[in-house]
Amino acid sequence: MSRVLLFIAVAVSAVRAESPVPLFIEGYSSQTSVTQGQEVGICVSTTAAKYDIEVARLGLERAIVWKRSDLPGIEQVVPEDASPNGCHWAESVTVPVGREWKTGFYEVVLRAADMGGKWSHRGKRTAESSTFFVVRAAKPGATAKILLQLCTNTYNAYNNWGGSSVYAYNSLAKNQGHRVSFDRPGASQYSRWELPFVKWAEENGYALEFAANSDLEFHPEILDAYKLVLSVGHDEYWSAPMRDHLEAWIGKGGNVAFFSGNTCCWQVRSEDDGRAFTCWKQNYHGDPVFQTREFKTLSTAWSHHLVERPENQLTGVGFLWGGYRKSHGQFMDDPAEYQVHRPDHWVFEGTNLKRDDKFGGKDTIVGYECDGCELEWKEGLPFPTHKDGTPENFEVLSTCPARWHPDDAEWYERWDIGRTGAACMGIYTRVGTVFTAGTTDWAHGLMGKDPVVEKITRNVLDRLGR
Repeated sequence: MSRVLLFIAVAVSAVRAESPVPLFIEGYSSQTSVTQGQEVGICVSTTAAKYDIEVARLGLERAIVWKRSDLPGIEQVVPEDASPNGCHWAESVTVPVGREWKTGFYEVVLRAADMGGKWSHRGKRTAESSTFFVVRAAKPGATAKILLQLCTNTYNAYNNWGGSSVYAYNSLAKNQGHRVSFDRPGASQYSRWELPFVKWAEENGYALEFAANSDLEFHPEILDAYKLVLSVGHDEYWSAPMRDHLEAWIGKGGNVAFFSGNTCCWQVRSEDDGRAFTCWKQNYHGDPVFQTREFKTLSTAWSHHLVERPENQLTGVGFLWGGYRKSHGQFMDDPAEYQVHRPDHWVFEGTNLKRDDKFGGKDTIVGYECDGCELEWKEGLPFPTHKDGTPENFEVLSTCPARWHPDDAEWYERWDIGRTGAACMGIYTRVGTVFTAGTTDWAHGLMGKDPVVEKITRNVLDRLGR
């Protein structure tokens, strides 16, 4: 090779060597929820030399409350077991939560940019990701008597960052995990269900205070400050202490409204002081608790016969007698609407609905996952059999057929193959009153400004929250 060609080859190699590494930025908060006036650490990993951070409350408006620029970036190591055991990253920045910050869901946006390589691949590059934390009231009940506990356990269950979640379909090599850590990057599901509800509530003058799922377990004393606790959307994963504390509070006169579906379906066990949880689900035989034969905390379906504590006892309904609507191939061509059975109940006051009328189809409020109870029909009206744990005074107000997908159901040895259930909207009283919408997608009717959905929601909040 001539000296000229050799020089060119060396120069090209040098240029290639100066090509930039991929630009990325990711992070997570050190705590799921904090009170007003506390601090929360944000753990960040990035290949950028500098990055920016922005914190905003997501409610009726997106309100930016804090931001910083040109923070020093560092790439942190990702452990092989990050999904179950967390990243153990150093805290990169501390966010001082102001005492004046409203309670709510706070989005943390991380942004990085550079100008590419030194000799090639030039051009501005940008990277952005987000995480979140929840701010709860320093003095519970000071600004609202309604508490919205966000479905943060569900966010974590579906998060497959690091390779696995508690689902096979989105885990690496379809290898379903049984333990998931909060100490890793990952998106929430807040914008899909809870945010539409929050926007509607704030637009219509309803004051809410906020908490995370884990606050029902680790800070149950806050419940005494409220008249009504809300569950909205996809509130799927509950620990035994969460249930114990909420059920005890209902027994003292507290009210609950489940504007949610697939609610309290799976039992989890919190670990690492609430920074991780275990849920073996359909693989419950692998749970170490199974070997002890002390099945009370077995991390499988709450409705499983070994646990003997169906979610119906709390919510009035459960997923075993519900299923999918306009999802997983079930009832895909049918309207997702409720049929009214008892229009004289106060829940329907002011709606002008009559028996057998239907509502909510425009916004497909029944789906994608629905809860129901075992029913028997008398003179065209549904009644609970109570064999599944549904309380004796539970009233079924409206129904809509729903069905499990075989892949989800047939692992359970007591499943009736081919069974069609029904989403059930209903209510019962056990000192406190419990309302259930029986569907994940109720808030979509609020987003679509369905007058019936809005009026029912008002009736529940006005009657139970004041």
